[in-house]
Amino acid sequence: MASKTTAEKLATIQKGYTLEGATIELGAAIIDGELHKDAPVRLPLAMMNRHGLVAGATGTGKTVTLHMMAEQLSTAGVPVFLADIKGDLSGLATAAAGSDKLTARTQSIGQPWQGKAFPVEFLALGGDGNGVPVRATVSSFGPILLSRIMELNDTQESSLQLVFYFADKNGLELIDLKDLRAVIQFLTSDEGKDQLEELGGLSKATAGVILRELVGLEAQGLEKFFGEPEFDTAELLRTAPDGRGVVTCLELPTLQTKPMLFSTFLMWLLADLFEDLPEAGDLDKPKLVFFLDEAHLLFNGASKAFLDAITTTVRLIRSKGVGIFFVTQTPKDVPADVLGQLANRVQHALRAFTPEDAKALKATVSTFPVSDYDLEETLTSAGIGEAVITVMNEKGAPTPVALTRLRAPESLMGPSEETLVRSTVAGSALLGKYGTAVDNPSAYEKLTGKAAAPTGPAADTPAGEPAAPAGYDVDAEARRIEEEILGRPSSRPPQARFPRRILNPSTAARRTGRRVSLNHARPSPGPRPPGTAVPAAAVAGARAATGRHDGRPRRSARRRPGRRTQEHGTVHGHPIGARTAPRRVRHIVPAPPPLTLPRPPCNGCPGNRQGSCQCRPGHPPSGINRVLPGKIGGRQL
Repeated sequence: MASKTTAEKLATIQKGYTLEGATIELGAAIIDGELHKDAPVRLPLAMMNRHGLVAGATGTGKTVTLHMMAEQLSTAGVPVFLADIKGDLSGLATAAAGSDKLTARTQSIGQPWQGKAFPVEFLALGGDGNGVPVRATVSSFGPILLSRIMELNDTQESSLQLVFYFADKNGLELIDLKDLRAVIQFLTSDEGKDQLEELGGLSKATAGVILRELVGLEAQGLEKFFGEPEFDTAELLRTAPDGRGVVTCLELPTLQTKPMLFSTFLMWLLADLFEDLPEAGDLDKPKLVFFLDEAHLLFNGASKAFLDAITTTVRLIRSKGVGIFFVTQTPKDVPADVLGQLANRVQHALRAFTPEDAKALKATVSTFPVSDYDLEETLTSAGIGEAVITVMNEKGAPTPVALTRLRAPESLMGPSEETLVRSTVAGSALLGKYGTAVDNPSAYEKLTGKAAAPTGPAADTPAGEPAAPAGYDVDAEARRIEEEILGRPSSRPPQARFPRRILNPSTAARRTGRRVSLNHARPSPGPRPPGTAVPAAAVAGARAATGRHDGRPRRSARRRPGRRTQEHGTVHGHPIGARTAPRRVRHIVPAPPPLTLPRPPCNGCPGNRQGSCQCRPGHPPSGINRVLPGKIGGRQL
């Protein structure tokens, strides 16, 4: 085939990019090393929902390309979502200042340039950064995306799906990470072993792996992201009062420490949009354009289920009027099934410094249509702010490949002043809706019988008061516990209130001169019904009696194997007392948190005030707390 002349190449590009509808102006074509401002390169606005790829080596101008495209989309009334990895994109909120260099560039490509600021909304994952906090519930996030964050294998991922199924079937709301942890701990406990057997396929070893990964997520501070109020993805579809689309900028100052969360969160946003938006068909302009920066983080080591979810979302969300642009370094970072859905291509320069780079270059060239350019040479010699472009025209056919000098943004190419960002966030209408985290009753509270902490307006449980179920009689429960302790009918009158006096067994023995045994031969009347709350007074008593804030026994109750102890009392068969006993303990497990209630006083004994009741033999002094092993809310105490 005879080579074309420059005029023929120019005519081909001019004809290929002559479009009728609204367009995004990308720049001017470079042919045979010469810039032609009379050969503009455009992208049809109606084809933005056919998705695209922006690729190139580090430092070749990918972020500036996003910046420029977002400005024109906003001007056309199209909302934009993009992630601000380095903080540069916050400059959209500040008008750029002109310079001689900038003027020379814009005039060379025929761009009428004027500095402008654009409507920007700043978001931050869980409030990490300057932005309106964005949160999602664990249930909404789902087991597949959560498995991706925790880097679980296929077996562990399927086990996590069983846990979600159990929680949904039993009405256990999974709002934050502690809810998921509580459900897994319940299923692996004695109370939940029957339900675990019914589920099938979830071993205790696998549950242990999942629990360890959850602890790892909390250690990274990710518990701030999971919770309520959940971010409504409809907020991404807003326009400003002047008709311009709002540019939603997700601030990611700590991306390097949580890259997997960032990439998976973007997929959650897309999946949520896909479920909520109605079918729209072919529109004159998209409802939203989504830029997925650092796209390689999405696919590295992804499971088959995760890749299938991405492929399905990309394939079908087009009909909802949403366009997705993946931003990465080479097309090889994107799986073939996804890459085949990306009709619009903006390829910045590639560097072939290593054999692997050379292979990536050849693979990239093979994905472009046949063109008049030597693409291997063009892609390695393109300058900063230049890219090889081919898009889908209004008839659904690819446009000619064109090396293009890209337009310059009209807003600041760099970060805005921090004071401007903070004032924008403070004046946002979304801050009042999402600014304060709330902790409503959910699976954790239902399984442990504890009340949710009042962390926001939506938490309506009074501070310090555990939530008790309807019809729960605290007085009757106290009498039952007293009978369990004493081994005889309770002398406690109904609705009586007694002064609380907290003594632990060691103190009791020291004051009375005799040991206090906490074991009784009478069998337990049975566990408390699941979900029953522990009375506040009992919980406070347990903490005071054990001498620890968390209610765990003193160190003397947790001797290492081989220690000799003299038992002042036992809890679940575990000794409590000082070292000196004659027997060797083979293995001692720390006692679970005890449930304690104050002993009713002996009102007829004058020595009662001194704690030395003498009215009948064997009667212990008033106010000494007893420790009762029991089960509250499905949790072993």
